[in-house]
Amino acid sequence: MSAALPPRTIDSDAPAAASGTVGLLLTGGGARAAYQVGVLKSIARIARDCGAADVNPFQVITGTSAGAINAAALACQADHFQGAVLEIADVWRHMHAAQVYRADSLSMIRTGAPWLTMMSIGWAVNRWRRIKPKSLLDNSPLQALLHRLVQFERLPMLMAQGHLRALAVTASSYSSGQHVTFYECEDDLPPWTRSQRIAVRATLSTQHLLASAAIPFVFPAVNLPLVDDTEWFGDGSMRQAAPISPAVHLGAERVLIIGAGRMHEPPGRRTESNGYPSVAQIAGHALSNIFLDALAVDIERLQRINATLRLLSPEARARTPLRPIEALVISPSQRLDDLAAQHIDALPVAVRTLLRAVGVSGQGVMARGGALASYLLFESDYTKALMALGVADTQARRQDVIDFFGWRSALGQNTARQLASA
Repeated sequence: MSAALPPRTIDSDAPAAASGTVGLLLTGGGARAAYQVGVLKSIARIARDCGAADVNPFQVITGTSAGAINAAALACQADHFQGAVLEIADVWRHMHAAQVYRADSLSMIRTGAPWLTMMSIGWAVNRWRRIKPKSLLDNSPLQALLHRLVQFERLPMLMAQGHLRALAVTASSYSSGQHVTFYECEDDLPPWTRSQRIAVRATLSTQHLLASAAIPFVFPAVNLPLVDDTEWFGDGSMRQAAPISPAVHLGAERVLIIGAGRMHEPPGRRTESNGYPSVAQIAGHALSNIFLDALAVDIERLQRINATLRLLSPEARARTPLRPIEALVISPSQRLDDLAAQHIDALPVAVRTLLRAVGVSGQGVMARGGALASYLLFESDYTKALMALGVADTQARRQDVIDFFGWRSALGQNTARQLASA
């Protein structure tokens, strides 16, 4: 099921017993975020096999877009890690598009059709009728799902009890163009400011998740308070130059990064067709740029900083504000575009009809527009396949996971007991 084992991505010498604040970064990707849940399931299983206590192994949890939803759900049950992972997995295992956006024919006519009309002949229609659709899809059902899945009211208690240090959710402001990380924490951690990106301490809510997961053009923007005003926000993956940064600012010294594609996918050039690209192909390419490329660049930056710090003397290292960050990256070993192409027919008929209008067609090897579909395919056949891939990819990195957390494998524990009794 998995491709060849990718190189281990740990950027500093792992100690015999892992120490330091551990962070978790969950990236965006719409329906692709189901892959993250498979990885978390596998990590929970490895922890159980190693006899690790059922405690949250991540003191800092950060997320963007759909990854912010998984991050918040995990953080709000930080006192019971195993149970939290099982509950999140159960939601994704039984996922249907109607739980995320209105997928019936009438809703497609109300939202999708006007949006496509504006994109095509809106210049003419608007002369006689004011049509101002907010988005391609109406994601109002997602709000009800989030209220059931994420219990934000538990965060202060969990932080006070030491189960969690911080939770951060990132969104992008359409109003100001700034990239904003909203964070909630127990400690007195000051906000930070960088070029075109800021951090704001806030009491997190469902609205922050809806904003972070508002895929551009596809889902509507969300109005959020910011300092003394309010601004309109969309998907946090837009203009995200440094995805790892919030976890580091919030104190993480080691970060588990769960991606949603391309870094460990099989190599090789792929072409979908030789004809002129459809709207779906262009949109899929644009979304991949938004969701996937910034993370790979930031990981390379982290590796360069770590390599530079290793060249410095202890005295010189003490004088720089930079510090080495250990990172373990787990991402899909298969192309999720191809996986989505196998399940396009699982989408509701009305959604397939709408997507067909922009170039999504066929299934399997004959499919077109699989990249776009991979972000919108909130259907159980696809999400279960993604979770299974996440489990398999993580099991293939089992020893890396054990080393990263400083756990001892069951084999190592048995050997130690045998030596002690000899």
